[in-house]
Amino acid sequence: MVQRVLVTAGASGIGREIARAFAANGASVFVCDIDEAALAGLAEEIPGAAMQVCDMASRDDIERMVPSAIAALGGLDVLINNAGIAGPTAPVEAIEPDEWDRVIQVNLNGTFYVTRLAIPHLKRSAAGVIVIMSSLAGRLGYGNRSPYAASKWALIGFTKTLSIELGEYGIRANAILPGIVEGARIERVFEGRAKVSGQSLDEVRRAAMSMQSIKSLVDPRDIAALAVFLASDSAKSISGQALSIDADAQRL
Repeated sequence: MVQRVLVTAGASGIGREIARAFAANGASVFVCDIDEAALAGLAEEIPGAAMQVCDMASRDDIERMVPSAIAALGGLDVLINNAGIAGPTAPVEAIEPDEWDRVIQVNLNGTFYVTRLAIPHLKRSAAGVIVIMSSLAGRLGYGNRSPYAASKWALIGFTKTLSIELGEYGIRANAILPGIVEGARIERVFEGRAKVSGQSLDEVRRAAMSMQSIKSLVDPRDIAALAVFLASDSAKSISGQALSIDADAQRL
């Protein structure tokens, strides 16, 4: 069976690696992202993959995108809810309500909007799968990153609830909890942390590595491999789980 896969925010970073990995595994892939230029680049890299611009903060955009994905794929077997934003780096009392709302809108509400529209189609799949991208911040919390941490904790609860509700239909739902992932986003996070703490970037990086057993950043390709595994028949008994891939991090 050729898997039909929808990846949100799949034009860069972890999402891009996930789209690449599924395509390399023979899946039909539909990718949405807010970055039109990045989508165009990915379309050249994955011939035959369908693409659509979508702002995950916009319910209207999502309500247009999901039916387009179903039509392009001819159904749906795997939903990868990857979309998320980092949000502000500041103590709770310094965070503007609009900043909080933006993070919750994209990370939590956007995931809900996509998932509720996808479920009827996943129920028609012979092996429906939902993978939700949470974070180590959803297990440990994250100082000066309260909107992000709150949204990622909520996604774990959402994942568990989906598993309970959808198991009778043969649909499995799991969350992936990456730690500090190599790429442009973590560099921006480190810069924000340095600004708040008054430390240098090198000091921030050393401090981050001191909090984990394996002294390296997580390779996004490893996260993609985990997503492909969770969507495979080899993981047919795995559901409702929050799977960490974080170099054994003890703190963020």
